[in-house]
Amino acid sequence: MELTTIWFSLIAVLWIGYFALEGFDFGVGILLPVLGRTEPERRVLINTIGPVWDGNEVWVLVAGGATFAAFPEWYATLFSGFYLPLLLILVALIVRGVAFEYRAKRDDDRWRAAWDKAIFFGSLLPAVLWGVAFANILRGVPIDADFEYVGGFFNLLNPYALLGGVMTLLLFVTHGAMFIALKTDGEIRVRARALAVRTGIGAAAVAVAFLGWTQLDTGSTGSAVLFVAAAVSLLAGLFAVERLREGWGFIGTFATIVLGVAGLFVALFPDVMPTSLADGAGLTTTTAAATTYTLKIMTVVAVVFTPVVLVYQGWTYWVFRKRIAVHHIPGFETSETVGPRS
Repeated sequence: MELTTIWFSLIAVLWIGYFALEGFDFGVGILLPVLGRTEPERRVLINTIGPVWDGNEVWVLVAGGATFAAFPEWYATLFSGFYLPLLLILVALIVRGVAFEYRAKRDDDRWRAAWDKAIFFGSLLPAVLWGVAFANILRGVPIDADFEYVGGFFNLLNPYALLGGVMTLLLFVTHGAMFIALKTDGEIRVRARALAVRTGIGAAAVAVAFLGWTQLDTGSTGSAVLFVAAAVSLLAGLFAVERLREGWGFIGTFATIVLGVAGLFVALFPDVMPTSLADGAGLTTTTAAATTYTLKIMTVVAVVFTPVVLVYQGWTYWVFRKRIAVHHIPGFETSETVGPRS
């Protein structure tokens, strides 16, 4: 296998990991005002992702760095053409991170409410814009013969891309609700289970429309298999959580995102940024790649350090694997528990 193909696959794995892990972070942030009806409940929701959200964001940093090193032309065209949406995502992630750290700095309801809004919008905006961005990459954007993006911001707001944004939003909300149901106890757990089923039905409908559209435009046999597997995983996850099996429900949405994003990369390959112009020049894994020597050095580094990062992050999830509830919040002790553990 060529090094360019290997690095395209590795970058795909990084994005898959980011969406599967950061996806439930976004979902929890979006659901904060929906499921968190009191301050103790909001603290419970934030505490479910408190130990892991910043580690989950490392995946996108590594994906961006790997793209810059392995496919510099792809990186240059992507970050110049998608400058505004990527800037909005970056600002949203910064505001969201600051909100997690600062909401507890003062014992004031108005202070906490303001930061809760920052968490909500800081989660909502990336959840939509990542879907819009990746849909445009798949669809193709105006790239001229010099590999320069010659479109504008509103070129990115086409029906296909907007449908992609709605799909990622609903999937992440469902994924977040599954995670909340898995990680909490009491009334929050019950409400999260019910909400996961409702949003999951909408996510399934939109995902079928978007993935079907993608398959008709650029799909292959491999992407079709992955898309069907993603749909089956989502339905299985909804079936499981409806029967109070939150663990299997979360695995279902996790597998849905993994398989769906993998299918999108399979549908994209060997392109990395197709052009929508008749006289333009799209970028492929060959035309966008760095030198062979660079790719060889990066491969050695990846082989050494990737297992270390995976083991460390897996250990973090293991340490913080237990459920939390309102009675774990100091000053709000109760004995409330609801439903069987899974």
